[in-house]
Amino acid sequence: MKTIRGRFRAAVLMGAAASVLAFAAGAKAQNQNSNSNQWPWGNPSPNDNPSPYATMGRSPVLAVVGDVACQPDQDHVSGGGEAAHETCDTPKAPYTSTSSTPPGPPYSLYQSQEATANQIETMKPDAVALVGDLQYQVGQYQDFEKSFDLTYGAFKFLHRPAPGNHEFYDEHSETGVAGYGYFSYYNGFQLNADGTIPTTTISDPCPPALAAACNYPGLTTPIAQPVPRPDGQAGHFELGVNGGLNGTGVGDGWYSYNLGAWHLISLNIECSTQPGGCSDAGTWFAAELAWLKKDLEENHAPCTLAYWHQPSYSAADSLTPEGTTALAFWQLLYEYNADLVLNGHDHLYARYRPLDPSGNSDPKKGIREFIVGTGGETLDTVVASTTGDAGAQFNAANLEASTGDYWGVMALTLDPNGYKWDFESALELPGAPAGTYSDKGVGTCHGGPSWGW
Repeated sequence: MKTIRGRFRAAVLMGAAASVLAFAAGAKAQNQNSNSNQWPWGNPSPNDNPSPYATMGRSPVLAVVGDVACQPDQDHVSGGGEAAHETCDTPKAPYTSTSSTPPGPPYSLYQSQEATANQIETMKPDAVALVGDLQYQVGQYQDFEKSFDLTYGAFKFLHRPAPGNHEFYDEHSETGVAGYGYFSYYNGFQLNADGTIPTTTISDPCPPALAAACNYPGLTTPIAQPVPRPDGQAGHFELGVNGGLNGTGVGDGWYSYNLGAWHLISLNIECSTQPGGCSDAGTWFAAELAWLKKDLEENHAPCTLAYWHQPSYSAADSLTPEGTTALAFWQLLYEYNADLVLNGHDHLYARYRPLDPSGNSDPKKGIREFIVGTGGETLDTVVASTTGDAGAQFNAANLEASTGDYWGVMALTLDPNGYKWDFESALELPGAPAGTYSDKGVGTCHGGPSWGW
């Protein structure tokens, strides 16, 4: 038997070697074909019909977008979902109008999220930074499967997500699921011994005292959610007592990774319903700040960016308590010479001058903020005024470019000592000033040498 086993093993190894050689020869022949496409498994070479966003395949490209997927089925007409003229059950309905006074013909929000998903596939990025509010209205696992996954699921393994308020809080008459659906979608979920999926009804993550912070005071009957696995693509989910049953799990969801010469940090600013709330001294947010400080101390990359959902400077004049709390992120990032902050929440595109944590223009050490909340949900209007709820945090004086008329995705090329941004529209609102919108530019990193482009 020993001899037979050895001969069998040798035959297997010889067959495997032959297969590898045949595969390598085939791969070489494929790579010589100008129409071959290595994406998503690798960055395409210059001869492989590269994406128009790529720089000859030498620097990684990060796709950036948030605020994506409409609530599926008929939920939009039940009082708890999309507006009456917006549907998410007719993927190819003719696109006509977002006007609701009087209501225009229904249009499909599937169309806008499909347009941005198609744009990402054309871009052929190395990773996709999703800046929150991936699935409306409250990020139920069932809705992720029936809406977001139908378009963005095509390149799910490239996702590097951050959660938004619609993954955690009560929204539009629906009880929030405290991140359970989001973490279950990305990390997977627990299984019982008999193979069934344990589910739990989440205790209301947004009690009456926090109703204003959660944007909606009305509640409906909670819907059971799977219990997430503790670690995975969305970061850590602390299962707590009872293994996360009865709403005892707490979603952390912050993590970092490297891409090319860059260090990238995904953060969670959805603090209102977390232990200790949106206080720097609160147990949950203090733990995140301590983690961020340690991560930045150990970072030796020449270029650094961070992203989370709710911005500290809002082009829609809609500053939130979470956005104010996120200034603590800004303080640490500024101290450690970070270069970029990426946000969503405002359903528009915006680019600010490099800023210090107080919102002052700082060309030498400042951090540039981008807002890319244009993934598919109904767009917001850019507020071109310094007055309003956000006050100084609106920061109109330092807003360099913005539009609320187009869905689209930003391609961020991460060069060794700098970056190139390229926001291109994928679909426009009816009556938009032009059929397309583009915003491109270049910048250098604080950790690298000063050099020209």
